[in-house]
Amino acid sequence: MGAAAAVLRKIMAVARPEALLSRAEVLTRYRHLREISKRHHSAALDFLAKDAIISQARRIGLAQGKTLVLDSIDDLNLAFDLVIHTAPKDRSRAIDRYARAARLAPESDELLVLEAMQRARFSIISIVRRHPIAGLIVKDLFRGGEVWLVDEGLESSLPDGAALATRIYGPERFAMTAGVLVPLDIELIENAVADTPQLLRKRPDEVIDDRRFAEAIYRAALASGMMEQVAYQDTIAKPG
Repeated sequence: MGAAAAVLRKIMAVARPEALLSRAEVLTRYRHLREISKRHHSAALDFLAKDAIISQARRIGLAQGKTLVLDSIDDLNLAFDLVIHTAPKDRSRAIDRYARAARLAPESDELLVLEAMQRARFSIISIVRRHPIAGLIVKDLFRGGEVWLVDEGLESSLPDGAALATRIYGPERFAMTAGVLVPLDIELIENAVADTPQLLRKRPDEVIDDRRFAEAIYRAALASGMMEQVAYQDTIAKPG
C-alpha cells in the first residue's frame, strides 16, 4: 500500500469526522478502492468453471443450450455477478474460493476490499438525495435504512427518486457498488416476484437475500430491454 493511500485511509477511518472530509479526499479514496475491487473481480473469474457461467447465463436468458445469446457483451456482467457472489446451498462461492487462495498483506487495502466484497449484498435502492460531500444517500427498499453510497457515475446520472438493483459493500464509512446496475420500475419488480412465486411466502428481508430473486430481477430486466439504458464505464470482465 502506497504512502498516500495509507494517509488517506487513516484520515477516513478515525482521524476526522465525516463533516470535515473534503470531496477530493473522499473521491481519491473511492477511486483507489474501486481500482482494487476491479482487480479482485477479474481475479475471481479464474475460480469459475465455464459450465457454471453458461448455466447461470441460461438461467437469466443469456444462453440457449451452451451458446451465449447477447445483445451486448456488458449483459454478461449480470451472469458474472451471480456466479461470483452467489452459489447453491451445497456449493461455495467464487469470491470465497478466491479469498482463500489470495495471499494479501494483513491490514492492507487489498484485504480490506476483498473482505468487504465477501460481505456484499444484493440490494434494491432508491436515490434519496445527494450527499453533502460526495456521492448519494440511498434508501434500501427491502431492508430499510439509508446508506451513504459513493459512485461517480450514479451521482452524475441518476435523479433523486430513481430506483435500481445493485450489489453493495462497505469497505469504508461509505458503501460502493460491486459493478452491476439494473434500472428498475414497479412493473419490473412485480414481474420478478411473479416469476419466483416460491418467494411470496418469505418476508422482504428474506426475499432480498435469496439468490433466486436477484436472478429474477436480472432476467426481467434483460427481457424488458431495460438494460439498454445502462452504459458500463468499467466492465467487470470479458469472456475469453
